[in-house]
Amino acid sequence: MRKILSITALSILLFSCGGKENNQSIDDLIKSKNTKELQAKKALIQADLAKIDDALATLVVAKDEEALVSVATIKDTVFNHYLEIQGNVDTKENILVQPEFSGNLTSLTVKAGQRVSKGQILGRVDDAGMSQQLASLENQYALAKTSFERQKNLWDKKIGSEIQFLQAQTQMVSAQKGVAQMRAQLSKTVIRAPFSGTIDEVFVEKGQIVAPSQLGLMRIVNLSNMYVSTSVPETYIGKLKVGTEVDVFLTSLGKAYKGRVRQVGNYLNPNNRSFGIEVSVPNPENLLRPNQVAKLKIIDYTSKNAIVVPTNVVQEDGEKNKFVFTVANSNGKTGTAKKVLVKIGKSSDNVTEIVSGLSTNEIIVTEGVNSIADGMKLNF
Repeated sequence: MRKILSITALSILLFSCGGKENNQSIDDLIKSKNTKELQAKKALIQADLAKIDDALATLVVAKDEEALVSVATIKDTVFNHYLEIQGNVDTKENILVQPEFSGNLTSLTVKAGQRVSKGQILGRVDDAGMSQQLASLENQYALAKTSFERQKNLWDKKIGSEIQFLQAQTQMVSAQKGVAQMRAQLSKTVIRAPFSGTIDEVFVEKGQIVAPSQLGLMRIVNLSNMYVSTSVPETYIGKLKVGTEVDVFLTSLGKAYKGRVRQVGNYLNPNNRSFGIEVSVPNPENLLRPNQVAKLKIIDYTSKNAIVVPTNVVQEDGEKNKFVFTVANSNGKTGTAKKVLVKIGKSSDNVTEIVSGLSTNEIIVTEGVNSIADGMKLNF
């Protein structure tokens, strides 16, 4: 039917281009082989044909023309819009264990892959005679304590001088502090786990001379306290708060997790106008690893009782108006296409919020929208 209309329109166009005079003019141009004028005449006719085709596509609908489409009834729902951004998985409990005391590693009690508890002994460094010094100081403290207790008993009975009592007390306290200091120094020769976790790598061997270094003695990791760190544009200041729910997707695992914002940065980076956030992520299967790439979907807008439609059904006409096709005169599996102008809101997850123009229980065309026009008969 459209082909017949186009042929008819072409005939009318050629006739309207000047009647006999215009036809004679074209014949004269052909005989004269004036290619420049022929090209100009051709361009003029093609431009007019394009206008007619556009008009036919949008205005002319045959009454007997029908289209097979899919439809859906509009229901109100909760609409969420998301900020989608990329981040890196990390954990605060991922460190290189360093020795506090330099010397010979006399004991190494763990290996890679071993689970350890907070405070557990991982190894020992030779104390260079400090244990003997501690024993000597403890003996001095014990003697000073005994002398003080005897002097105190005499002083309580008003025997002896106060200066003797204070001297004994001072000697005891001094000896006690010496013991505490030596014990603190000696404790640095014992290497303990700073938190519960897993020994990921061990870089030293028993008997090796160790000291604080860039590599350290071993790496210990705890995967139970994971989070994702990322930067967010400054336009979201005020929209993100501690406790905001976040969908976290790990492409490498093909898994999605529910996380929550646990920290919002107070500093705005002047280079990219963004601020940092941390999103805590549960790791019940211990599949998350530091430095994995994660995709975050953060809810930044929610509308209750919203009307949403598939994004692909929203079209735009020549006047930049947004519209959808609804079904008018619905009767079972048939109806008539009706062009309805709409005002759209935000789009997310392949659906678009309709702010105005549609109401609940209306029927919209969801498939076949590109092959129909206003007033066309529909089958669905």
